[in-house]
Amino acid sequence: MMRMIETLLVIIIMTGAFLIASFFAVLPSPRQISPLNLRRLALTTMQTLDADYALSGIVFKPSNDPDWNSLQTALSACLPPNVVYNLTVYEVSTDQGELYNTTASISNAESLGIGSDAASYLAASSNVTFNATPEKIGDHGEGGTLYILNCSDANGWWITGYTAQELAGDLYDLLSPYFQTTVLVQNTSQLEQMLNGISLQGETLQSAVVINTFGEAVPIPAGYYSSSGVGYDTNKSSYALYCNTLGRKVHQYNWTWASIVGWPFYYVSNTISLSGSQNSWGIYGMVSVTSYGLQAFLQGLDGQNYSYSTSSTNNILGQVYLSSIAQGCSNYYGVYPSPNQTSTRALNSSILRTFNLHVSTYIFNPVGNLTAGAVYRDVVSGGFLALGLTRTPDIRLTALGLLCDYMPRIYPSEYTVAGTSRLVVLQLGQVGGA
Repeated sequence: MMRMIETLLVIIIMTGAFLIASFFAVLPSPRQISPLNLRRLALTTMQTLDADYALSGIVFKPSNDPDWNSLQTALSACLPPNVVYNLTVYEVSTDQGELYNTTASISNAESLGIGSDAASYLAASSNVTFNATPEKIGDHGEGGTLYILNCSDANGWWITGYTAQELAGDLYDLLSPYFQTTVLVQNTSQLEQMLNGISLQGETLQSAVVINTFGEAVPIPAGYYSSSGVGYDTNKSSYALYCNTLGRKVHQYNWTWASIVGWPFYYVSNTISLSGSQNSWGIYGMVSVTSYGLQAFLQGLDGQNYSYSTSSTNNILGQVYLSSIAQGCSNYYGVYPSPNQTSTRALNSSILRTFNLHVSTYIFNPVGNLTAGAVYRDVVSGGFLALGLTRTPDIRLTALGLLCDYMPRIYPSEYTVAGTSRLVVLQLGQVGGA
């Protein structure tokens, strides 16, 4: 009984103490508990007003222009009723260091009080353009020529949804700013000419980049390479010998040959001399070489004797991901392919030791001993970009791989003409209310 009485007394004492403390306690105002972030509100307000470049347009107008009244109305509409503001515009000058001269100011209060904050926003006039000039590949070394196969007398394979000519045009637009000279190889006769060491337009042939836009097929010139003994292996009834010749030419001229999708050199194509032939899918002017083509090419690239050998094409990886260097180059050059792709034609790392190659650039992260996309270079001369992806080509990956490998610099323009920049400072204060 005594314990119960003691317990009741304790409860009464604690309750009384709590009531007395609550009576004398001074609670902070809601503004102190959860203050309004005035700096963030100021920046968000200016970004909202400049969503359609309205703010940037007004701040370059004279202070007596009627649009300043519209800006003041818009500011009042954007801000809470108990928030006062002062918006000041400064002209940015670089004549003697960076100077700021006031050009206009609007406000809805004489004082913002002691609890104010501000944000700044840099606006550019509508006639300002910001440019970036790329360094030309070959400016400080060999090469500088980009050949893009655009042969009208050949068909492509594994370029689903596109023609080789469409891909060639897109690659021209994407990569020509980075090369001293870009040449579209319009037919297999022109391809034969450059393979024989003769320039098409007076361009530098040595150390050029050659992009094959025909996917797993490669154009083969009618006549010389299909009947002269350097294009057709009569013993094996195969055009693998032509692929070997291509490898030798790449080595001889120190070219970088780019294959944009699938298994390289799986077919040869010419709609004129091979018009009676077709692959199993009914594409006329195309003859299968199978994986012998790549092996023969790599033999030629390494200067090995030609022999009819093969390796498996069933190198399925599934999802592959851009390497860190490719991701960095993607941001630097503004080329944004999907960071993950599907690969079913990856190359085995065994080709490195078999053909004396090294990887100069990984486009995709290797998975075990398989690589879906990389730039391979011979220890002496010549290189080879291979993208072992599935069917639908993305030329941005080809462009990204070459740019990562050559790394041309980007020179941003510096625009320093007076009167082209305004610094807008919006200062906010909170008055009245809780």
